[in-house]
Order: sequence, then C-alpha cells, then structure tokens
Amino acid sequence: MDDVRETSAWVATHSSHVLVDSSDSRVNNAGIEKVVENIQGSIPKVEWDYEGIHYFDNGPLSVQYLFVLDALNFCFWPDKDLNYDHLASGLKAALQNDKSAFDADRLQKYTVVLPHERLAVEFFTFIENSLFHRTEDESNLLVSGPELRELLKWPRPLPLEDERVRLLHEVGFELERNFGGKASNLVESCGKSAAKLVALVTRHFAGFRDHSVYKGHQVFLYKRAQIFVADLWGAFKGQGYGEFYDIGSITMFADYVVPAVLEQLGVLKYSSRLANIIETNNEISSGSEEEVELRACSVYAVEKMKELIRIKSGKQCGTGPLALVCWRPMPSFTTPSDALNLLLTAQHDIVVACYIFAGGNLEMLA
Repeated sequence: MDDVRETSAWVATHSSHVLVDSSDSRVNNAGIEKVVENIQGSIPKVEWDYEGIHYFDNGPLSVQYLFVLDALNFCFWPDKDLNYDHLASGLKAALQNDKSAFDADRLQKYTVVLPHERLAVEFFTFIENSLFHRTEDESNLLVSGPELRELLKWPRPLPLEDERVRLLHEVGFELERNFGGKASNLVESCGKSAAKLVALVTRHFAGFRDHSVYKGHQVFLYKRAQIFVADLWGAFKGQGYGEFYDIGSITMFADYVVPAVLEQLGVLKYSSRLANIIETNNEISSGSEEEVELRACSVYAVEKMKELIRIKSGKQCGTGPLALVCWRPMPSFTTPSDALNLLLTAQHDIVVACYIFAGGNLEMLA
C-alpha cells in the first residue's frame, strides 16, 4: 500500500485545511506524543463480530457475504437512524433466508432502472431472452432500489440508493466474468497477499477504486478494498481465506469517523473555515480539498503514531500500521480523554479493530 502512504503523506505536507500534529509538521508534536504515551500497553484485543451482526460459516459463502457487504459499506449520512449494523445484519438475514441471495447471477438482477427507462429495459430484455432462448423464469429481471430496501428490511430510501444497486450489479458481473462467480476465487487468486488482493479488487471492480485528484496530484485511499482484506483476516482469524503473509501492508481505513476521533485527541488540527463547516453540520463534498485532506491526513497521522510507538516501545512493527477502523455513528466527546478511551476500548457504538503489529501477528493483540 505504498501508493496510499506516499500520496497521503504528500497531501499532509501540502494541506490547507488540516494539519497533522507531529514532529515534522508545521506545529509541535504534542498531539501524537500524548496519544502514543497513553496507547503504550493499552491496546485492547478486539474480536471480529463481537456484536454478532455478521454472517459467518467459515467457508466460501462468508467470503461472498463480506465482499457484498464491503461493496455497499459507505455513506450512511444523512439518515441518522441508518448505520453499518443495519447493513451487516440486513445482509446476514437475507443470506440466512436464501443461501443463493448473493450468487453472481442474482446480484446482476439488482440494477438501476429509472421510471422513464422501464419500457426500453423491458423491450431489450424481451429481445435478449429471444436471442438466448430464455424463458421468463430464466430471465434476468431487473430489480431497483425498493427491492434492495426489502432485502435489507429498511423502510425508506437508502442514501445513494441507485449507486448501491449499481455496485451490486458490478460485483455480480465482474465476479461471474473473471472469477467463476465466487469472491472466494478472487481471494484465492491473490496468493495470500493482502497487497495483491487490494490490487485485484481495485483493478476489476471500479466501485472500489477510492482515489481523488488533489491539487493536481492523484491520491489513493482504497478504504473499502482494504476493509475487505481486514474483514477476511478478522473473520477467519488469519487462517484459510483470511491468511495473508503481508497483512501489515494495509493502512488505516480512511473514513469520516477516524478524523473526528483524531481531532479530539489533538492529533489533527482544523482550519477555522473547516471547523466552522463541521460545527454547523454542513456537507463536505466528496473529492473536495477538505474531504481529501481529512482522510489522507488521518492515514498519515496513524502512520506517524505507529512509527513513534515502535521507536518508544523498541518492538519491531514490521511494515504494518496501527490500523483503526471506526464504523458506527459518532458520539459527542466531552474531553480528549473521552475520545482516547473510545479509541482504545471499542465502546459507545464505535468498533476499533485491526490493530496490526508485527506483520499482523494475532498474538500481539492478546
């Protein structure tokens, strides 16, 4: 994940709205130093799926589930009631009810059909069925947003619903075209390399290509592709489909929650303009300078934290970062101490997972 580290570092050194409070930044290093002092010896063991919201059967179907889940794991805002738990548990229930729900051909039935396109879609479906001698039952009948809501048992439109439906179609199509319809084949083709799996996912599945152009430079973040690797590693406990000899190569997963935690800890400093945008609950556009800086500077800050922990502890951390995954709704913090406690103990609707040391040695987490 050198491209993620290098481009995030470039953003951090050229940022206009977010500063990383480290020894080589434009401010002092009190933030990271204080956090590292508190973290040493306090890293908890976090069990994957301690809440019981994920599907897991220790086989290929679990891999299929995780890939579908991570394809859809984005943007729960502005629906205050919707969060990652609903997505994970909804997909789990759907799979428990129908083991073929996430088969590649079934996923391709979920595609975006706008009202004014329905007649044209029906016409071309009829032509396609005639050409391939399909019966009506064999036809890939097209399903739109409401059916996805029904799959998840969600009562109202999902944020970016059409995009989520499009991604289901993309996952099914690419899995069928390149990997025999199975995400487990995708994983097996990486040769137990986390870095190679991220590369394969982003190469074949456009929806996982998480990158932006920032001040004329391309920045790579690959949040969901790396989460897929970490999910496999956590779910399978580093064995079987979750065995990666280079698990430490992945970085922190750049989302919208970790920056808030790091800011409360004093690791990130916001400009007055950005602070005002956040405090007034205004939207920060995807791909904007502010958004890229928040995410990339978080990656860079966690890398600096990992480096300082290694120096102070004298322990060899390999190439693995301290990876923080915070997936649930963000609570309000009273003090930086509250934020640190949250970061270290996985409390209050935040999952802090995948602390990767010594190349992903699970025993280091005990």
